Amino acid sequence: MVSPVLGLAGGLALVAVASCARSGPLAAPTRAPMPSVSTASRPAVANPAADARWADSVLATLTLRQKAAQMVWVWTLGDYTAVDAPSFTSIERLVREQELGGVIVSVGGPLDIAAKNNALQRAARLPLLIGADLETGAAFRARGGWFLPNAIELGGATSFPYQMGIGATRDTMLAYEMGRVTAIEGRAMGIHMAFAPVLDVNNNPKNPVISSRSFGEDPALVGRMGAALVRGIQANGMLATGKHFPGHGDTDQNSHLELARVTGSRARLDSIELRPFRDAIAAGVRGMMTFHGDLPALDDSKMAATLSPKVMTDLLRRDMGFRGILVTDALDMNGVLGNMTMAEATQRAVLAGNDVLLMPTDAKVAIQAVVDGVALGRFTVARVDESVKKLLMAKHEFGLDRERLVNVEAMRTSVGIAANVAPARMAAEKAITLVYDSLHLVPFTMPAQSRVVSITVTPRVDLSAGRIFDADLKAAYPQLLSLTLSPETVFDNTAGAAAGGTGAYKANPEPALLPAAVENAINIARGADLVILSSYIGASTNTSSMAPTQGVPQLIDGLRKAGTKVVLVSFLNPYLALGLPATEAHLIAWSPWTLSQHAAARALLGKAPITGQLPITLPGIAPFGAGVRR
Repeated sequence: MVSPVLGLAGGLALVAVASCARSGPLAAPTRAPMPSVSTASRPAVANPAADARWADSVLATLTLRQKAAQMVWVWTLGDYTAVDAPSFTSIERLVREQELGGVIVSVGGPLDIAAKNNALQRAARLPLLIGADLETGAAFRARGGWFLPNAIELGGATSFPYQMGIGATRDTMLAYEMGRVTAIEGRAMGIHMAFAPVLDVNNNPKNPVISSRSFGEDPALVGRMGAALVRGIQANGMLATGKHFPGHGDTDQNSHLELARVTGSRARLDSIELRPFRDAIAAGVRGMMTFHGDLPALDDSKMAATLSPKVMTDLLRRDMGFRGILVTDALDMNGVLGNMTMAEATQRAVLAGNDVLLMPTDAKVAIQAVVDGVALGRFTVARVDESVKKLLMAKHEFGLDRERLVNVEAMRTSVGIAANVAPARMAAEKAITLVYDSLHLVPFTMPAQSRVVSITVTPRVDLSAGRIFDADLKAAYPQLLSLTLSPETVFDNTAGAAAGGTGAYKANPEPALLPAAVENAINIARGADLVILSSYIGASTNTSSMAPTQGVPQLIDGLRKAGTKVVLVSFLNPYLALGLPATEAHLIAWSPWTLSQHAAARALLGKAPITGQLPITLPGIAPFGAGVRR
């Protein structure tokens, strides 16, 4: 039997209790509570014995199908929806009728996420555990968005840089503060489990999935920062979840699209990939998320680690001593499904030791698959009970048996407040890394009347890209000229035309800057005292490429041929410079969010010191630990 889920020192914060009419321990609440913020965030004394007693009492009332449903968590947006909107009624009905154990909530405004979580809690017979990907803080999912056509930013939760930016600071206190703010703001929205930190060691520059989500390429750094983030999250009332066990860093495949592969030896895995997970377990991490990848050194079955008992039970549970909640990565990803049915993947996930079956393609099929797995003798009822008891104990530890709703009115006193933004701003500034500066251009010392051109390369849908950065630069250089270039999907009908017919247009695999747009930008920037070229583009979502956007190398070549000095700024892809011609200076800001745009501008203008150190190697450009201080 797996040990009960235990609290860390100080316990977990309980959702504040309000009196509420109900008929028994499973009844849904009848109204939202109105706790004070201080009560809602106050740590409680951990009581595993009481958690276990409540879990056992509930477990005894559940059928096998109801137990199976507790293991199944589905995805929902956190957007505003009317009560009769089909997108809401479908998920609400699924939670109510299938008696699901939890949900993973995605993007929306903070108030909308909280309201939807409350609505789903009301629909549930047993309280839900709610998780979310909060990798850069609560704002990773709870940003307010933009109002169009006015381009008004609608506010949201607090954004920290991507984890690799925190790695660039080398400051474990900032990692802890990131966790603290994440927990406070996430809990205020009704989220109990942060699917963070990312503990993957990103030692492959071509990795299209992890990249800046990791703290870096050094296992000691990743482990140290990850453990600090875990402590920050869990000391402030939320469960942390390390991911993606046993390591998604050293691969250039996209596990959303295919089975990824990490080919390192067992000795290498022990010394590199597994070290941060060991550090997180030592720090008491309560959750772990799996990797949809093949690691032949651990299991030669050519099956995703998610579905491998050798990896998840023998290695993680037995050898490494993890006793917490094991969550599959999304079961709708091709990396785990391949040619397998949802039912087969579900049963293999249970066999491997997973407690939460996250985002199956069909929740009903997944629930029935667990029931059928017992009937077929693939696993026992006791195996199911083991997982369900852990989940029920966590629900009792959070006080969800007494009150499962959050106070939406009180959110504005705890989400996005100055006390939370302050460490995020500090992290954004301390993360700024000046990789090289061959002509000592940074900080800028040009007179205010200089002709400066800022070229922003960004997807069309990113309305925030460059807005704050350029506004700060323009305050120093009033003649600043801003250009925005966005990659376009290019269609080719060469084959059809050659055949004498219309044929079929075929889109290039990667959108590219159009040659005419590149030539126009070069002509406009010709003769400028300085060009600042900023990229807000990361890995493609539909390929495994980490190459820079097509057209950007030609843009830099054209600017250099015109004798123009170029400062390259990367806001998203830390490996951007690997595929580009050399520029006079290169700065990495580690995130495209507002605070990082401010921080990058302040660094370039000499209004803040530059102290970041590369947490990765840029082959042929700069070694691990490099960083010009200013």
